[in-house]
Amino acid sequence: MFHVENLLGTSNVRCRVEASSRKRVIQYIAEMMATNSVNADQLFDALMNRERLGSTGLGDGVAIPHCRIACQEIQAACLTLNEPIDYEATDGQPVDLLFVLVVPEDEHNAHLEALSVLAETFAEEANREALRQCASDDALLAVITEQLSRPEPNSQTA
Repeated sequence: MFHVENLLGTSNVRCRVEASSRKRVIQYIAEMMATNSVNADQLFDALMNRERLGSTGLGDGVAIPHCRIACQEIQAACLTLNEPIDYEATDGQPVDLLFVLVVPEDEHNAHLEALSVLAETFAEEANREALRQCASDDALLAVITEQLSRPEPNSQTA
């Protein structure tokens, strides 16, 4: 089983980011997640190209921007925004919670599993509210890590 929470650390979690638009938050994400092998411009272009196919705003103030790009391993980031922004989400509501996935071009299973876990986690109102209450990067990291590491309700051990 793929553990999304293992992708997070102090370098890729940001609480109460200032962003005025979807484009600006994607730009912020690209700069934050840029590496030696994937520069910010490449990442920005890949994330925006995915958004042009359809908004990754799920509803309830949540978006999961993601893309495939030439990189070595799956990367992730979690952000809350200081003020919600228009994200063209499916329910028309502004977004203030974002979880980003950057996936190697040849990765399929872990990517889909991660999206499923994230969608399930963010579907719970209590989880969303706990994330919104965080006042620091460290608090956000602790809360999202705890939420993502909970066992699934349907997976019982024998």
